[in-house]
Amino acid sequence: MIELTNLKKRYRSVQAVDDLTVTVRPGRVTAFLGPNGAGKSTTFRLLLGLDRADSGTALINGSTYAETRDPSREVGALLDANGVHGGRSAYHHLLCVAQGGRIPRSRIAEVLDRTGLTDVARRRVGGFSLGMRQRLGIAAALLGDPAVLLLDEPMNGLDPEGIRWIRGLLRGLADEGRTVFVSSHLMGEMALVADQLVVIGRGRLIADSPLADLTRDGRSLEDAYLDLADAEFRSH
Repeated sequence: MIELTNLKKRYRSVQAVDDLTVTVRPGRVTAFLGPNGAGKSTTFRLLLGLDRADSGTALINGSTYAETRDPSREVGALLDANGVHGGRSAYHHLLCVAQGGRIPRSRIAEVLDRTGLTDVARRRVGGFSLGMRQRLGIAAALLGDPAVLLLDEPMNGLDPEGIRWIRGLLRGLADEGRTVFVSSHLMGEMALVADQLVVIGRGRLIADSPLADLTRDGRSLEDAYLDLADAEFRSH
């Protein structure tokens, strides 16, 4: 479970995260929605201890990431699919991750298979498309078999087959009882896979609601989101 409580982070004149309180529960896909610059990536960075909050708390299973005893096995994250050494093969990238996290080498073949990368495991990452890099980033996130997953825009660069694949993957991970927190700007895709929606704007919480509640009147998720964003804009 992920618990954000009165979380705040400012970068000079920009309030990136502003008093954000959210609970992300296991066994469901929680979509993290908001325009570019809304504070989604900053929130993920605060959860992972890559940035320090000005105030408030960001906890994963009751502890900060820094306090987690075996982080590779408890939390899996994808923040930047391009943050991989291009001269390494997919297999050797995952091997480095596994060795750093004291994860059995046998897990590499398992995640390569689950992400559809077995046939390209020995190819250098520098020749991968963005979609293949996304799959590799997800493979790395899954390597420690974690109960909590943070995926920042994992559908970027995926072709239609890849979109269908990740839709099923997210659903399967949640059905296994994991906490799945995924940011995306692809509203139509989130409408097909998400159980819960967390919507932010200008770093503040706009909505935290089951998908069914926001689309109950036959509205599309896109329309519901625009209505929420418009209401937030007018309130300020």
